[in-house]
Amino acid sequence: MLGQLSEADIAAVGVASRAIFFTTIILTGVATTGALLAAQHWGAKDNKGLRETTALTWLTSTVGAFIIIVILQFSAEMVMRLASSDSTVIELGAEYIRITSWSMLAIAFSASLGASFRSIQKPGVSTFFSAIGIVCNILFNWVLIFGHLSFPSLGIKGAAIATVISSLIEITLFYGYLVYQKHLLRFTLADIISSASLDKITPFIRLAIPTTTNFLLWAGGLFAYTAIMGQTGTEGLAAFAVVTPIEAVSLSFLMGIANASGVLVGNHIGAKEYDKVYYQAILMMIVGFLVTLMVSITLYFSKEAILNLFTALTADTRELADTFLSILCVGIMLRSIPTTLVVGILRAGGDVKFCLYQDMLTQWFFGIPIAALGAVYFGYPAEIVYSLFFLETLFKWFACIYRLKSKKWINNLVEKEV
Repeated sequence: MLGQLSEADIAAVGVASRAIFFTTIILTGVATTGALLAAQHWGAKDNKGLRETTALTWLTSTVGAFIIIVILQFSAEMVMRLASSDSTVIELGAEYIRITSWSMLAIAFSASLGASFRSIQKPGVSTFFSAIGIVCNILFNWVLIFGHLSFPSLGIKGAAIATVISSLIEITLFYGYLVYQKHLLRFTLADIISSASLDKITPFIRLAIPTTTNFLLWAGGLFAYTAIMGQTGTEGLAAFAVVTPIEAVSLSFLMGIANASGVLVGNHIGAKEYDKVYYQAILMMIVGFLVTLMVSITLYFSKEAILNLFTALTADTRELADTFLSILCVGIMLRSIPTTLVVGILRAGGDVKFCLYQDMLTQWFFGIPIAALGAVYFGYPAEIVYSLFFLETLFKWFACIYRLKSKKWINNLVEKEV
């Protein structure tokens, strides 16, 4: 919808959404920690431990959300300046960041509960409420961006407000479902107090720090890539902003496979079915690659239809975005195996430090420096710079497959508690 306004709006929301994604990923890191513990508790048939883990995940995420909101209220312009020198883009993006940051509280709840529902192999519940949130978001975007139904036309500000309102509706309905069903995962104040004991917080934090740091560095790397693309000019930044949500949709299939892999592997480890873990991991890795291949082929033949939705693009920017999409089709296939292993399988086995080290080394010591040199020092065109963003993935293939074959990543994290 914003793509129908102007290239400045597209560029602004592209940078701002990357910044919001960066902060959201912190909460995702905490939720992922809760998910890998919850999956093993479920496999061990420890319902009390499962509920307390969910409570602790929510509590930690909510504290993190409050901290994020405070920081973003005072640093929005500074964040935008990291990727753009265009005053209009900076002003629009900063306003979007300040408003959207309040949705972090809702994300803390939905991410924590969603992770636990996936861990008990019932992802459909959280998916249902997420779908409601998405439908509401689309409706409120239509109303507030363009000024329909007698509302004022707010543009990018309307998109931010729509995000906050829809997220509140989503978690209100989600919590109502838990209360109505008297669900196993509906934690109480007693569960929160019990989960906040030192003997439960300590192992949780021990896992959460490397996991969240891993996610944080990875998301920070994505924002760094956005800043690097900003060095090629507003046209490159606008084309990159067009591709970013399409990339997210394309990778969502792969992330779904990765999360499913983590749940299945975690359940087997919790149940001490170690002989099944390795072969389950190989099967899910193959599934992840095949799904990504199909997504890539579909995306390639849908480029024209996708770009037709962005009516505000100039001819040059549209052509550049088309080239970006072709590169992305290859890039998401390169990411298939490493993503399935790191996001799902290896992390589910508690191998969080390996995931942290390989992400940090390949992205921050290889991918980002090379892309930065290409954009700033050598002055490569935007399409070459975008291609460089995927180089880091090649190194992850070898490291991740080697680690999988070693079986050193298989660790029972809840055995002593049960």
